[in-house]
Amino acid sequence: MSISRDLLAAQSERLVGLDPLLPRVHALPPGDVVTAGLSDGRLVAGVLLRSENGPGMVPSLWSARQAHEMFPLVGDAGPEGVDALLRVWRQRLERLGPPNPDSSCVVTWPSRDATVTRVLLDHGLVPLSVLAVRLAPPPAAMTVPDGLLIRRATPADLDAVHGLAMAELRYSALVGGAMVRPDAGSLKRGMLRSRLLAGDPVWLAEREGVTVAMAECGWSDPDPDSWAVRLPPGRWAYVNCVSVLPGARGRGVGRQLMDAVHTRLATTGAAGTYLYYNPPNPLSSVFWPRQGYRPLWTVWEVRPADALR
Repeated sequence: MSISRDLLAAQSERLVGLDPLLPRVHALPPGDVVTAGLSDGRLVAGVLLRSENGPGMVPSLWSARQAHEMFPLVGDAGPEGVDALLRVWRQRLERLGPPNPDSSCVVTWPSRDATVTRVLLDHGLVPLSVLAVRLAPPPAAMTVPDGLLIRRATPADLDAVHGLAMAELRYSALVGGAMVRPDAGSLKRGMLRSRLLAGDPVWLAEREGVTVAMAECGWSDPDPDSWAVRLPPGRWAYVNCVSVLPGARGRGVGRQLMDAVHTRLATTGAAGTYLYYNPPNPLSSVFWPRQGYRPLWTVWEVRPADALR
């Protein structure tokens, strides 16, 4: 395990050099360790994780039922190291026998490491999701959008919030990795009910008394000692779901809503905001960069698991 920790330290050093917003990772996840040899005799390693997302589990709305994930430890080997590990992983999967048809292989890697991007594409993985960040600017004066009322949602708004969340899920399932499971409606409703009762930051946009959009947000304090840390230290706000009714799109509703949300989050001390969006989504892939978000991590995935090359 000391070799793995040495690889992790060298890898963090290399990646922070590519993108200074990346956190230094100091911990290893629990899982099976595989190794691969490089042409110069060095070894690289990877930790293999597996999760089951059965009925009744919220992650099943964006993950395969059976998700295989690799946490690469390649030191400064970069693309050669990742390529060698993916080959070993593929061999390991073949020995496990036929996978669940509803399965996936997942690798999360810094978005700016273009040399590794090429390797992941060559092995059949596709960028289905991006963790994007927006640093908080100095708090600005609140402006009132013309004709649009923006307010915090309450438990009494559950039906409206749920309807908008389901509309976003159905659209995302067309253009990304989201899944409309048979129990999606009840899973979403239960999660949203809990968030509204807890007073989480959820905002609605109304026009002439009709709810036309919502932004479901929350708070995150990254643990710097966790292997899963993805953000720099500080208190971060996250944007879990933004949905605009189809008939209200293209009129600046989403922009006005997020302008207000960003201002209000900044006044409560957020270091910045982050979210996940799908690069194949023709709406979010344009909208979020215009709001000041830029990719930090890319989640690479292939479904089913045996489609890994």
